[in-house]
Amino acid sequence: MTLSIAEKFECPYCMTYNELEIDEANDIGQQQIVDCHICCSPIELSIIDNGFGIEIIAKRDDD
Repeated sequence: MTLSIAEKFECPYCMTYNELEIDEANDIGQQQIVDCHICCSPIELSIIDNGFGIEIIAKRDDD
């Protein structure tokens, strides 16, 4: 059974918080492109385990 957790990240376009459901077995160490729930801009996410917990690094897709 895989653990699924919800994490928040800030959209680099509109500075609002979005929630992302993370599957710990498959998503950690991966990059994803998602759309902001508010402004619908594409966001490139890096999901990492920094040793203290899961960290989501969000950056603009056009950078």
